Amino acid sequence: MIRFLTAGESHGPALVGMIEGIPSGLPLDAKMLGEDLARRKMGYGRGGRMRIETDEVRFLTGVRRGVTIGSPITVILENRDFSHWEDDMAVEPRSGEPGRQVLIPRPGHADYAGGIKYGQHDLRNILERASARETAMRVALGGVARQYLRQLGIDVASFVVEIGGVSMKSSDFETPDFTELRSSVMSSEVFCPEVEASLAMIEAIRTAKREGDTLGGVFEVRTTPLPVGLGTYTQWDRRLDGLLAQAMMSIQAIKAVEIGLGMEGARRHGSKVHDAFLPSTPGSPPLRPTNGAGGLEGGMTNGQPLIVRAGMKPISTLYNPLPSVNILTGEAAPATIERSDTCAVPAASVVGEAMVCLILAQAVSEKYSGDSIGELKSHMEASGRLDRLYYPGNTV
Repeated sequence: MIRFLTAGESHGPALVGMIEGIPSGLPLDAKMLGEDLARRKMGYGRGGRMRIETDEVRFLTGVRRGVTIGSPITVILENRDFSHWEDDMAVEPRSGEPGRQVLIPRPGHADYAGGIKYGQHDLRNILERASARETAMRVALGGVARQYLRQLGIDVASFVVEIGGVSMKSSDFETPDFTELRSSVMSSEVFCPEVEASLAMIEAIRTAKREGDTLGGVFEVRTTPLPVGLGTYTQWDRRLDGLLAQAMMSIQAIKAVEIGLGMEGARRHGSKVHDAFLPSTPGSPPLRPTNGAGGLEGGMTNGQPLIVRAGMKPISTLYNPLPSVNILTGEAAPATIERSDTCAVPAASVVGEAMVCLILAQAVSEKYSGDSIGELKSHMEASGRLDRLYYPGNTV
């Protein structure tokens, strides 16, 4: 079973991550992981922190000569910005001042609830770990899962659908070849494949920045067709749709998740929602002319591409801050301002990709198993793409 953990503070010395359960024999390209991390730093509306961090991936364990060896893989990302925060983030006690404290919580952030939960007056002890800087390590570990999935012919991509109320015109965007999709996404400063919508989104971000405000939005993650039967309906906590929803909701500032038609499906008749089965050539799976289910039925993949959307709220740090209070004195004060972004929806789409890769890698590992990549592939091939599905014309 593949599982992972991350550790580290936003302005601490480094972020550390560990992923275990990756089979031996997987070629791991640190450069490819770096490309994903570079995409996470991009997007119109990002703040100055992105120009500081290099996010250079370094493997500490589990990889030898560029290939996994079956043991846990440990990754480190050093925080270059730590040099500006070393006195404030010192691990050992130091003489003199205790460092800059944060006593005024930001509405919408973990500051207030976390301070009460962990009994901390200095809210820096909360915001450092709650910060979205942690997602850099998720993207690094997601890059490992991405390379694992590609060995099995599975690919994952994302794009931005909406920012600040500005949406793509196409409500049913047809995914072109993934290479073409990535090219159109990367040609946009907001990772939106529609040029007109992309320009309008940039203008919305520019206006919000002038006003000291922030914007959220929606992004979509898609995959190539998946094997039938990843996940299961047999227990509530093993349904793949539930696991994907949890993974997406765990990303900082994500407040909504949809699969397939999502909420739109709740507004339609069943005849306009469900995906019919049509005959195909003997020995092949039936055809599905639509994909309203987003590739998942009954908590399991159904052989179609996975489609997941996530809604991100506006970032909590406003340069025109909302009212707040000093938690020690109770006096009114403007909310704390930490260096931040105006909009991070494009970056969140990269994090969403990483989380989908990690959850799918877990599901593939559970279904096919294997201590080496060769063994995993042989198990997958033996199961067959039909997964023993019987229907007229099938000779399995």
